[in-house]
Amino acid sequence: MMRAKFICLLGAVALLAACETTPGKDKSESTTTTTTMVDPGALGGAGVGGVGAAGMAAPGTKADFEVNVGDRVLFLSDSSEISPEARAILARQADWLKRYANVQVMIEGHCDERGTREYNIGLGDRRAAAVKNYLIALGIEPYRIDTTSFGKEKPLVLGSDETSWSQNRRGMTTVR
Repeated sequence: MMRAKFICLLGAVALLAACETTPGKDKSESTTTTTTMVDPGALGGAGVGGVGAAGMAAPGTKADFEVNVGDRVLFLSDSSEISPEARAILARQADWLKRYANVQVMIEGHCDERGTREYNIGLGDRRAAAVKNYLIALGIEPYRIDTTSFGKEKPLVLGSDETSWSQNRRGMTTVR
């Protein structure tokens, strides 16, 4: 929908630029046509993934959320407790979601590779619910937030060491 609005706006600007005439001039006189290049990011529109021509994330897009707000919070091993660092990220997420009230999100719960599949699905559910509940406590309407658990099925970082595991124990907020 945002892309359609942008295309319509860009078309209107191009049409106006092409039809430009100076009042009071005779058609037999020479005229100068001015073409204006429009930066999609300047109009609030976005290219692929919400990134404008200048490489900046357009406001209100998935890319804006990921780059400027932060789309993930990390958890300690075998925990679904929201850390102080996670609270700061979730506060930024809540502020962004309040600014863009039409946006809905999916919270994904993830785990590291240790533990059984069943255990990690349950832990991922608890992590996703903890993130959702914190956003709700910060004023985001519950109907805007869905949750799912991937357990250990979608690691962000491959490896069997603490550095890899710490990045895989996460709650991901995905703009839809």
